[in-house]
Amino acid sequence: MDVEPQTLMQIVILPPVPPLLSLDPTGSSPPALSACFADDHLLVLDKPAGLLAVPGRGEAGADCLLARALLAWPGLQVVHRLDMSTSGLIVFARHAVAQRELSRAFAARAIDKGYEAVVAGLPPGDEGRIELPLAADWPRRPRQQVDLVHGKPSTTLWRVLRHDAVSRTTRLALVPLTGRTHQLRLHLQAIGHPILGDALYAPPEVRVASPRLLLHATKLDFMHPVLGTRMRLHSPAPF
Repeated sequence: MDVEPQTLMQIVILPPVPPLLSLDPTGSSPPALSACFADDHLLVLDKPAGLLAVPGRGEAGADCLLARALLAWPGLQVVHRLDMSTSGLIVFARHAVAQRELSRAFAARAIDKGYEAVVAGLPPGDEGRIELPLAADWPRRPRQQVDLVHGKPSTTLWRVLRHDAVSRTTRLALVPLTGRTHQLRLHLQAIGHPILGDALYAPPEVRVASPRLLLHATKLDFMHPVLGTRMRLHSPAPF
C-alpha cells in the first residue's frame, strides 16, 4: 500500500464522552463504547471496565469489545489487549498492513502506554521503578505470580499524582516498559500497594474498597502505521 507521508499531527481526546456508540449482540444493556479515533486504517476505543477485550471461553466469553465493535467496523483485527477489569484506550487495526505494522511497533516497544491507578497505602517517595520477573501461576489461572527463577523480566515505572491521607490511598501514573499479563496489578501488590478493587491480587479490605478495579489505560502515543503521523491519544481516568 503506497501512501504519502503526511505532516506531523497531534491528536488528543479530552474527554471521551458522550459515548459515540452502544452495541451489544446479546441485546442486553451494556456500558456504552466510546470511539476515540477512527480512519481507514485503525480504530481506537475506550473500553469500559468489566468487558472482555477479545472473546473468552465458552458462551459467556462471546460478548466482548471486539464483537461489539465489529458490528460497526467489519474486518477489525486485534493488535493488543486490556484485562477485562481494566478500562481505557485500546487500538484495533482495520486491515492486514496496519495490523502487521502496529504489532511490530508493540513488539519493539515503540508505542508509549500510560495508565492511572488508585492504590492502597502511601508509597514512600514521589516515583519509583519495579523490576520483578513474572510468570503464570498455572494451578490458579488466570493468576500470575512473581517468579525469580522462571519469570520473564518485567519493569514498571510509577509516579505519585496525589496522596489521600484520610483514606490512605494514592493515585499513581504508571508506565509499563514491558507488557506482561497482569503486570501492573501484580507489581503494585508485590510492593505492598495493591490496586483498589482488584479481585485477584488485593487483600479483602482493599478488594471491597471499590466496586471496580481502579486501573485505566490513559495514554497511547505512537506513529500511525500507514500515514506516518504521530498519534497522541488521552483518556482521563473515570474514577
